[in-house]
Amino acid sequence: MSPIVKVEIGRFDYAVTGEFKFFAPGPDGRVTRPSVLVRLTDADGRTGWGQAVPVPSWTYETVETVLTTLRLYLAPLLLGRDPADFDGLHAAMNTAIRPAFSTGQPLCKAALDLACHDLAGKQRGVPAWQLFGPPDSARSSLTLSWTVASPKPAVIEQQLTEGRARGYRNFNIKVGYPQSAEYDLDLARRVRAFAPEGFLWADANTGYTPEQALAIAPKLRAAGVDVLESPLPPTAIRGYQALKKQGSLPILMDEGIVGPEVAAEFIALGLMDGMALKPARNAGLRPSVQIVNQLRAAGLMILGSGLTDPDFSLAAAVQLYAWAGLTAPCALNGPQFLADSLVGTTLAPKHDVLTVPTAPGLGLAPDDRAADCLERVAAL
Repeated sequence: MSPIVKVEIGRFDYAVTGEFKFFAPGPDGRVTRPSVLVRLTDADGRTGWGQAVPVPSWTYETVETVLTTLRLYLAPLLLGRDPADFDGLHAAMNTAIRPAFSTGQPLCKAALDLACHDLAGKQRGVPAWQLFGPPDSARSSLTLSWTVASPKPAVIEQQLTEGRARGYRNFNIKVGYPQSAEYDLDLARRVRAFAPEGFLWADANTGYTPEQALAIAPKLRAAGVDVLESPLPPTAIRGYQALKKQGSLPILMDEGIVGPEVAAEFIALGLMDGMALKPARNAGLRPSVQIVNQLRAAGLMILGSGLTDPDFSLAAAVQLYAWAGLTAPCALNGPQFLADSLVGTTLAPKHDVLTVPTAPGLGLAPDDRAADCLERVAAL
């Protein structure tokens, strides 16, 4: 394969529409979803795009740490490398930025992993998912879930009304801090009544204590919730074991599982009924494929989620979940909360169905704004 000869990076912030508690106004009063773009160029002039999507309220990484780590430590590692050597890429990145409990700076590393998959797919003339290994039952489209998240009842009503107007049939809700248990239960009942036949997914983003989670899980089940994601911090191992033993709801983990080595340990410890995947958080597609295979082997649930992903990060998640054959609605809310795109309508859902791109790599062609924000940080 033609080796990588140039690495470029740049920041691009997307306008946000609606209210989402994880995106706070900046110093200028604007609410944006920040990202870092990566473009790789091979010796034949082909390009591959990747994207990191840091948000400190979700992860410990920031745009600034991603940019400096790429510029000073990781970008030079890609020069001369075969973009399809995914295992070699991750070994090199994990040597340069070593793990502690788990993968170090996984969102930053995801940008390079995605760019390599995009470039390798283009070199071979196939969509990225065809680089993952034999699919279980690959899908050509995914059903999406609509996010309902606000501590304000009036905003909840607006979000539900908008979701239905846009053709969504399934909903995911945010529960836990700073909301009270009473608010969470009322929210679950309200959304279940609004969509009695839909899949209802509650995500606490680690916002409960073990005692609170054990108390509310049976009540959430009675209120119509189907699964409970990330009720506790990932360090609350005994709490997860107690919730799994209680069995009131299927318990999904998310935060804390950023690599296959951690997934293997948590599976062995019996902490969960499944996982809400996020390739943006799992250092990209190669580690995420490994996690999918682990979950399948253990007979555990796999749900598709995201970090309000734009463009390339969203396309990577779509490629992964389509390859995995996911049939449950995916909580990919980039199209819901982002008011801009570098790729036009390529990833615009029709009602609540998103068609998987079929072009090589991640299947996207960005407009000129993507290239305009780049700077060269490594080249042969």
